[in-house]
Amino acid sequence: MPESWATLGVDLHLRPTGPRVRRGLTDALREAVRSGRLAPGTRLPSSRSLAADLGIARNTVADAYADLVAEGWLTARQGSGTRVADRAVPAPPAPPPHPRAPGRPTHSLDAGTPDLAAFPRAEWLRAARRALNAAPNDALGYGDPRGRAELRTALAAYLSRARGVRADPEHIVVCSGFAHGLRLLGEALHARGARTVAVESYGLPPHWSLLERAGLRTAPLPFDAHGTRTEDLDGEGAVLLTPAHQFPMGVALRPERRAAAVDWARRTGGLVLEDDYDGEFRYDRQPVGALQDLGPDHVAYLGTASKSLAPGLRLAWLLLPPSLTREVTRLVGSPTTGVLDQLTLAEFLTSGAYDRHVRASRLRYRRRRDALVEAVAAQAPDVRVTGIAAGLHAVLQLPPGTEDSVVRAGAWQGLALMGLSRFRHTEARADLLDALVVGYGGPTDRAWPAALEALCRVLP
Repeated sequence: MPESWATLGVDLHLRPTGPRVRRGLTDALREAVRSGRLAPGTRLPSSRSLAADLGIARNTVADAYADLVAEGWLTARQGSGTRVADRAVPAPPAPPPHPRAPGRPTHSLDAGTPDLAAFPRAEWLRAARRALNAAPNDALGYGDPRGRAELRTALAAYLSRARGVRADPEHIVVCSGFAHGLRLLGEALHARGARTVAVESYGLPPHWSLLERAGLRTAPLPFDAHGTRTEDLDGEGAVLLTPAHQFPMGVALRPERRAAAVDWARRTGGLVLEDDYDGEFRYDRQPVGALQDLGPDHVAYLGTASKSLAPGLRLAWLLLPPSLTREVTRLVGSPTTGVLDQLTLAEFLTSGAYDRHVRASRLRYRRRRDALVEAVAAQAPDVRVTGIAAGLHAVLQLPPGTEDSVVRAGAWQGLALMGLSRFRHTEARADLLDALVVGYGGPTDRAWPAALEALCRVLP
């Protein structure tokens, strides 16, 4: 049975020096206080506990404490133990002045950000408690690199039901965010010998950078009013698409072009990377099903909780063709997402809480988009809202030559706006368009009316 001092003390790292133990201990304690390593008010271990930790006599520690109390470095009170005395500690030198950072905007309309204030904290906490109570002991070990079986099973059931995919838990890999999943796929493609990935003319530059850091060149496909021209795919090793709701242009990929992408993959052995970033959020009709269903052996499906719940969870998933699962699992090496969050999301999915949250969010975002369309039509007739009624953003097409001036005007109004030009691939052959990519998901319900009013003030 362990001694009581082994469990009742607090840890204190000291290194007494010199031939005399008491003096060495006193000097070490004094220096720890003087240097600020032991802050005023810090409670020190009992003399018995510290003596046992250092392997010295208890009286030696008690005498060292008494010396430092007498010097004013420590205080000792009955029932309160020994603490570092409150002393005037010299303030550290002030850091050199930095250029003043610009003030934060009053309102941010960044695309792709959900309403973080609407995160279902109470439901998530209940799910976490149920998941933790039910978790077996081995769930807290290192586990399967693909992620917990509970979450992979829950995801397979949900994705099959809600997104129309053909899902097998054995071919799902849980990863730490979409970017992590895309990096894994980029490395796997490069290892297979791919050197070029076709991408959409408009998209997210950080995603292109991830692929390029994996040794892959990104080649933009032509884009028109019906979306990405997948019939132009040729010798690339893979193609990255957002077929349900193109980001940022906001169109759904036409059926014949969805089929063309899968046919290309079958014919050439290429891989379609399907980014289904906001597939649950369609407001005017049933959401478009996932492309993966057309060719599960040729499509790698990427999903995330960043839009439906919160990006800070760092939870995303890959649904892989069987031929690719082992390669990606080997690249993962060890689990990258906390097991408690995985178990909580599994419980959140299977209990129906996720469906309830998504449906409530869908209603909230639909109302915001409707308000945006109505306000723009009434106050800025020269501006046109384009794209399908879906997702967390809309594209506002501006008169030619006005994008930069509107973004600057927004900054003067304390409004963070994103111009369409920042999402255009440098090698794209698509026409240059002046537009704003307006995210209506990020503001809270209370802040949204003021953000919309500020937006209308800067529109031409």
